[in-house]
Amino acid sequence: MLGCGGGRRAAVTCLLELRGVDKTFFTDRGPVHAVRQMSMTIEAGEVVGLVGESGSGKSTVANLVLGLEQPDAGRIRFRGRDIGDWLAAESGAYRQAVQAVFQHPFQALDRRKRVGWLVAEPLVIHRRGSSRQRAERVEELMADVNLDPSLVDRYPHQLSGGQAQRVNIARALALEPSLLVCDEPVSALDVSVQAQILNLLLEIGRKRAMAMLFISHSLPVVRHLSDRTVVMYAGIAVEQGPGGEVSDRPAHPYTQLLISAASMTGDDPGTGRRAMQEAVPPQGCRFAPRCPMVIDRCAAEEPGLEELYEGRSSRCWRSHEFLDI
Repeated sequence: MLGCGGGRRAAVTCLLELRGVDKTFFTDRGPVHAVRQMSMTIEAGEVVGLVGESGSGKSTVANLVLGLEQPDAGRIRFRGRDIGDWLAAESGAYRQAVQAVFQHPFQALDRRKRVGWLVAEPLVIHRRGSSRQRAERVEELMADVNLDPSLVDRYPHQLSGGQAQRVNIARALALEPSLLVCDEPVSALDVSVQAQILNLLLEIGRKRAMAMLFISHSLPVVRHLSDRTVVMYAGIAVEQGPGGEVSDRPAHPYTQLLISAASMTGDDPGTGRRAMQEAVPPQGCRFAPRCPMVIDRCAAEEPGLEELYEGRSSRCWRSHEFLDI
């Protein structure tokens, strides 16, 4: 696994680091191990894509990074400091530095408030500027996300889905965060609008040198945006590497499945929640029950996340065969 401060981008610093993070939820059907032994890093200005089926644990990772959930084990550090310490001592500073854009744009907006107020709200909460300065800042943010200034007087129900998501992006950018967590930000939008929002996020990230954790079930979408890709299955990271390499030369059968499914249907290949809760074997590889390339060792022994070469890692006994190394 590529660590912060080394390898491809040695000149930049580690912004976010997850090490051995576990999260379990207890339900009427028993415990659900949503995230297990999750380790990943995001460097300053880097876009990391987190991809996997619905229910694979991606959104739980997002909520852990945002401090909406607390890990049962492992550590999450932001700028070298445990986020639990940030939230206990300087929660306001952390909330300003780490912002989010969620899947359903209208659910994230107060339908009783006008767009201008919604964009200005983070500035008001964190006491940024005078009323006039906030109004000027709202105007700048509306331009940044390509929204007509006249929309400031509209209510959310008067917007299209794409416009509403642009308002959410403007709100998230208001405090100039260092990290933007995007949890399936285009999956609820019309296909014709999705590319516009993705290109907007890419442009904003480059312009502001802002780091992003971009979560999606679509490997092609993640490849389009990301410097590096992390593939999740049933709560664990099964492959990590540069985005183009992961798509072009997958080292794990599950990544191959995602690629095949995207080429055939343009969507995720199945029900991840089923895979997480029911198809996880008591021992061995979690993906073994669905894997077309399974061998005896897969059922008997769970593979660890092995570094194949600098910047590439995979959790599969046969990865070296797939990459011919």
